[in-house]
Amino acid sequence: MNFARKISPVCAALCIGLILLLHRADSAAKKKSDHDLVEVVSLDQTIVVDLPYATKNNFTKRVLYPVERCFLRRVVAERLVKVQEELLPKALGIKIWDGYRPHRVQYVMWDHSPLPGFVGNPNRGSRHNRGAAVDVTLVSLDTGEEIPMATPYDEFTKRAHAYATTGLSEEIKANRKILQDAMTRNGFKIMRTEWWHFDAVDWTRFSLKNIPLEDLAKQADAE
Repeated sequence: MNFARKISPVCAALCIGLILLLHRADSAAKKKSDHDLVEVVSLDQTIVVDLPYATKNNFTKRVLYPVERCFLRRVVAERLVKVQEELLPKALGIKIWDGYRPHRVQYVMWDHSPLPGFVGNPNRGSRHNRGAAVDVTLVSLDTGEEIPMATPYDEFTKRAHAYATTGLSEEIKANRKILQDAMTRNGFKIMRTEWWHFDAVDWTRFSLKNIPLEDLAKQADAE
């Protein structure tokens, strides 16, 4: 009995040490996982992906993405899934126009249209280049059509500003607010000059990336 009383504190200390070690390992693994680039539809197939940069139907009139696949940092993608879940009772859903963008593509965009406030300067990099920003709109789940918003995607005018009011109907302003409220409640912040652009609130956690989308797509297909 005396031996048991002597050994118990040692065992307790070892158990506590093991628990702390496992907790740290789990935290490290989670931190790495949060930083991984993950395909959004692998988490929620109801989110619509329609990337103009995978076609010539964009402001550069060039195909900038070889595949129409959308990736985001895992933690950012998980927040977008929460947005989708919040919108479902309203018979609305998210359509993604852009997510992670390889850094090299930013140079192509800037060379075509060096417009601060609309196109990120590649010397600093865009939040998109970090996988921590997403361009989205709302679609009706009943029809699959986009609901009315202030401007088309990538219209570089004051009407595209997130809080623009001139010439906009009450319906459009209400639609925009539904999107903004759902995004900000789930870990995103509004970009003032583009109603469709939302940054992860903690975007500074993530470094610039230049991984080609086709490489990410191959990796996702192999998993």
